[in-house]
Amino acid sequence: MPDELQKHLDSGRYGSPKLHPDEQRAYLGTFRERCYLKMTIPQMKDSTWSTIFFDHITDYKEASCLINDQVPQSVQALYIKQLTDKSIPFRIVSYEGALTEDTVGLLVVTDHAVDEPIIAIDQKYEPKSTTPIPEKQSFWKKWF
Repeated sequence: MPDELQKHLDSGRYGSPKLHPDEQRAYLGTFRERCYLKMTIPQMKDSTWSTIFFDHITDYKEASCLINDQVPQSVQALYIKQLTDKSIPFRIVSYEGALTEDTVGLLVVTDHAVDEPIIAIDQKYEPKSTTPIPEKQSFWKKWF
């Protein structure tokens, strides 16, 4: 009985205990097993990755997006506009950790476990390679 009373007091004082708090912090308040796709903040700023993201976002039925509140406002606005146009629900999530190059900027998630083996956008999708256009040589370079 004293253990139950202590649990009740602790819950009232500190809030309900969280399951895997480090994982939830890293994945913007959700679990890794509920994620389809992950983008870092630098990838969100890169037009190549944002194009790939918007080309494939409709592949994930019943999904929604979580956007890190630390993403610059101009980048957030671009994603919010595109997600709204495609009728994909999203939420801005408060992030309390230190920002690094690997900080999650956006997650495509669902409310149940999907256990995707690969969620990083750069490992899941390849950017379209563009073959460079050969430069024409001038008349003088051909001869000398």
